[in-house]
Amino acid sequence: MSQKNRQQDMPALDMQAITSGISTTLVLLLLGMVVFFVLTAHNLSVYVKEHINFSVVLNNESKEADLLTFQRQLNQKPYVRSTDYISREQALREQREAMGIDPEEFIGYNPLRASIEMKLQSAYTHADSLKWIVEEIQQSPHVSNIDYQAYQIEMVNENVRNVSLVLLALAAILTIISFALINNTIRLAIYAKRFLIHTMRLVGASRAFIRRPFIRRNFCIGLAAAIVADALIFAGAYWLVDYEPALRAIVTTDVLIVVAGAVLVAGVSITCLCAYWSVNRFLSMKADKLYYV
Repeated sequence: MSQKNRQQDMPALDMQAITSGISTTLVLLLLGMVVFFVLTAHNLSVYVKEHINFSVVLNNESKEADLLTFQRQLNQKPYVRSTDYISREQALREQREAMGIDPEEFIGYNPLRASIEMKLQSAYTHADSLKWIVEEIQQSPHVSNIDYQAYQIEMVNENVRNVSLVLLALAAILTIISFALINNTIRLAIYAKRFLIHTMRLVGASRAFIRRPFIRRNFCIGLAAAIVADALIFAGAYWLVDYEPALRAIVTTDVLIVVAGAVLVAGVSITCLCAYWSVNRFLSMKADKLYYV
């Protein structure tokens, strides 16, 4: 008879675990997507900042060897990401290709100046940093002027700040919601075992002994849910990169590792904590109150 009852209970237990696992997976998937978008938004801001061009226009009086030496000096600066030297002849060729006309034919000489197209490290693209960087570069006798779009840089910085604040607020809200949803799911599952918990108390089982199987069970559910959620996020990221290879600069391996770790930690820690608190709630209840909760 006991074996028959045990066989009848198993499907209910399995269905309960499956339902809890699916609910936890969906919540962790949502949480992981928010972390994914927060990190990729940061990478996108870095990518945009590091691809803003600064054109250092050079003097015609300087020799090309001196200009190349000046370029090497710029490359050694901590705020410089990369430089590209454009000679007067190269600038003239690009002008011909872009405009379809040769200014040298009309004027009689090449009116264009040599320049160094410079890209900065993202950490130095703020207004206060740009001010002293421009002043330092302009001290060189080889520099005529520096051309850059200050308004565009300020607009990028402002948009990055606004998007970051929105995503962080959304992440905080979803973390609270995720915790509440997982807690309700686990509490309902443990609610069905409240009389079993009370019986174990009556026979002298310690609190730790009673909590252990519930915590172990929900640890496994949280771990499995996190693995499934990570697999779905990885599949989505792979599809994005395969659809648009340019996203490889934003959807990096580091981002996926951090997302996977965050989902795994959240899945295991939240389920274990919720199980711990839910069991303690029923352990502290008197027998007559178990019928009214």
